[in-house]
Amino acid sequence: MGDATNQRHFADLESAVAAVRPDYPVYCLRPRVLEAAARRFVAAFPGRVLYAVKANPLPAVLDGLYAGGVRDFDTASLAEIELVKGRLPDVAAYFMHPVKAPSAIDAAHRLHGVRHFVLDHADELAKLRAVLGDADGRLPPDLVAVVRLATPAGDATFDLSGKFGATPDRAAALLRAVAESGARAGLCFHVGSQCLAPAAYTRAFALSGEVLAEAGVPIACLDVGGGFPAPYIGVTPPELDAYMTAVRAGLAGLGLPSETEALCEPGRALVAAGMALVVQVLLRKGDSLYLNDGVYGSLTGTRLGIRFPLRVIRPNRAVAAETSDFTVYGPTCDGLDVLSYPVTLPADTQSGDWIVFDGIGAYSAALRTDFNGFRPDAVLTVDEAGAAAAEPSEVRIADGAAR
Repeated sequence: MGDATNQRHFADLESAVAAVRPDYPVYCLRPRVLEAAARRFVAAFPGRVLYAVKANPLPAVLDGLYAGGVRDFDTASLAEIELVKGRLPDVAAYFMHPVKAPSAIDAAHRLHGVRHFVLDHADELAKLRAVLGDADGRLPPDLVAVVRLATPAGDATFDLSGKFGATPDRAAALLRAVAESGARAGLCFHVGSQCLAPAAYTRAFALSGEVLAEAGVPIACLDVGGGFPAPYIGVTPPELDAYMTAVRAGLAGLGLPSETEALCEPGRALVAAGMALVVQVLLRKGDSLYLNDGVYGSLTGTRLGIRFPLRVIRPNRAVAAETSDFTVYGPTCDGLDVLSYPVTLPADTQSGDWIVFDGIGAYSAALRTDFNGFRPDAVLTVDEAGAAAAEPSEVRIADGAAR
């Protein structure tokens, strides 16, 4: 395996493969793409942009987003907080997981200066008061306890409404309890991952307005969560401007005071296009291909139905123009290590060929495992702009004219 800390830089994927000829999976990061995505989001959103570290925690990804102006990070664990603050000491981390261990709360606040904590239950507020409060349980006035509001499901590819989020009446009661605790109150929602309807944010804002009216307490921040989508094969989401229009209208409709900050937590939208995965075919067996990465590694998203743009790299040799459908297996001994759908590739795809899974920057490196000892961890960087947008055909061919 490669070492993720030892990066090499190339003009594009083709030259990287030709030079390295890896027989292990390689993450190819595009720093220019990450930086451009960050700059676009920071410029478009009317508030603070918190990168959701869970989407891709590779240090070079954090660096790319930082270069694009991201200075705030949505973290879900003490480990993520330590990663971000250790890499980028001048940024702010926000503890956005609604359920936390007391020791994690203490370390986040005392060692890393975290001041924003999300909750969706009265017991979590009691936990904050026990850990961070004074002898009477009064919380510091610079602490912001952000109440997570549950929103209706239906507009996101991956629904996040079942596990976390308070009902409107309980959210209002929690906001009042936070205000009584001495901390500043905040409100947040999450419409779900890969949300394809900007109207979902409009409805969430309307529900937020009802909760705020019932609570009757000022809030320090309103966090609109994540859900901003990325394009994949067969999926062309609305433009970012459509989501920003919905957000601006929603904020204006609430009539919040000027000191109330707007926050958002993009993950997929910032990093999907910023990374490709290069794998090698270890064996072709009829219409089955065996790769050196799979669903226990970087390709977990395929089990959720995500189809990534593909292309074959065969340096200095032609590939067939004709295509075939293949069943694709990963490297482990487990029969479940198989893509949930067939992929279309050149009909003569063979052992030794390299295949690029593009637009794989979100939830790939983050979800890899050590199962069977196969852990993809090699990282290269490339200058190319990338091609993560959905395309009419699933397969493209590189390095060699089709015959």
